[in-house]
Amino acid sequence: MAQPSNEEIVRRYIGALATHDGDTLGSGRNADWTMEFPQSGERIRGHANDRAIIDHWPDGRPTGEGFQVFGSEDRWVVTPFNTVQRIVGSGDFWWADGTARYPDGSSWFLAVQLQLKGGKVHRERWFFAPPFDAPAWRAAWVERMT
Repeated sequence: MAQPSNEEIVRRYIGALATHDGDTLGSGRNADWTMEFPQSGERIRGHANDRAIIDHWPDGRPTGEGFQVFGSEDRWVVTPFNTVQRIVGSGDFWWADGTARYPDGSSWFLAVQLQLKGGKVHRERWFFAPPFDAPAWRAAWVERMT
């Protein structure tokens, strides 16, 4: 059976995040997996701690929506001496963005950087931001997105 590509690994993982599929997340994480929230200065070590946080989320779990995945597969080139060489730079690093909707009705934008190692997610780094009203003073230079 062929090994899944990094893109396939990330898409499966993001799907499991959105649905809180703990079994798929656990099988897709390295043993030394960590997740960071730079805005709050927190680091979660290990799948069990992440599951405990999700299981104890006040007022119910948030849901993920509209995720997009960004990255590119590893590339390989042949050198002048006919040596096959991997071009490193993006194969193990992926980005996804979307929104999280919380039981209280609030919706936050989110972005996550995923780093793979050995065909599993090794590190995650999450960024969150609430929506806000655009200031009127910028209106002449921007177009409104819907």
